[in-house]
Amino acid sequence: MRRGRTKMGKKEREAAINELPGVGAATAEKLKEAGLDNMIAIAVSSPGELAEISGLTENAARKIIQFARGKMEMDFESGDDLMKKREQIIRLATGSKEFDRILGGGVESGGITECYGAYGSGKSALAHQLAVNVQLPKEQGGAEGIVAWIDTESTFRPERIKQIAESRGLDACALLKNVKVARSFNSDHQMLLAEKMVDMINKQELPLKLLIIDSLMGHFRSEFSGRGMLAERQQKLNRHIHQLTRLATSQNIVVYCTNQVMAKPDVFFGDPTEAVGGHIVGHGMTTRVYLRKGKKGTRVAKMVDSPYLPEAEAIFRITGKGIEDVE
Repeated sequence: MRRGRTKMGKKEREAAINELPGVGAATAEKLKEAGLDNMIAIAVSSPGELAEISGLTENAARKIIQFARGKMEMDFESGDDLMKKREQIIRLATGSKEFDRILGGGVESGGITECYGAYGSGKSALAHQLAVNVQLPKEQGGAEGIVAWIDTESTFRPERIKQIAESRGLDACALLKNVKVARSFNSDHQMLLAEKMVDMINKQELPLKLLIIDSLMGHFRSEFSGRGMLAERQQKLNRHIHQLTRLATSQNIVVYCTNQVMAKPDVFFGDPTEAVGGHIVGHGMTTRVYLRKGKKGTRVAKMVDSPYLPEAEAIFRITGKGIEDVE
């Protein structure tokens, strides 16, 4: 798998790789082709994975990993050091102050935010809104960056980006140029596109600050049907989610995923709606928000799970201008 790269030049990365014990030119090239071209990427690899990529034995791979970890000084950090790092977190505005409120100020970087709900609940609408907002100045709730969109269900519409932009007096053509869209056709393709994000980050003039996957489970749900394929699906899905988590944390970008739902047949009272993907998705997401239709054309966002935010609800609406508060 490809790993996140630190911000260093190509020559510096190659020099770092050449410091590794037992790594010659041919092995270094294999590592670089797999995206393992810096110390942190090597340090967080497993011996089995590194051995498979490099062709070395697991013992040799283990020594390389230990060396990289020593260089990176990967020890415990104090709470105040981590608090300082948290100050670098990006928070993208949704367009609705109420929605931002339950998110702690907006959709944040360094983790995965999942919005799940039935069709028409506003998942893709929020994705289009974030694709515009990420390009705005930071004081306007943006990140002055570009967006990569992995489209698994053919939901991306450039016309919607143009509509939101023009309604707010923005340059629609310039915004659309900064939205990089890739249509994925199966789960393997989806995972491959996610792996290419690091290469994409290094090639862009503007920083990539947002990755959208709409939707996360579409391909996995259709390709792995029945209980007999459940274990294989969950293992593959688990790798994909860990891949996205590493990307979000190492590059400090916002990862926004939409997810499908199903009805639980054993629920007789209350809302039987449940996100697809089971415990693997539930544990893998940093923040989970449930979207549903409200009264008089509104939408309701419910904070379901967060490491530090309480359960709360927000009401918003979807208009030609995008996501807005209810007046």
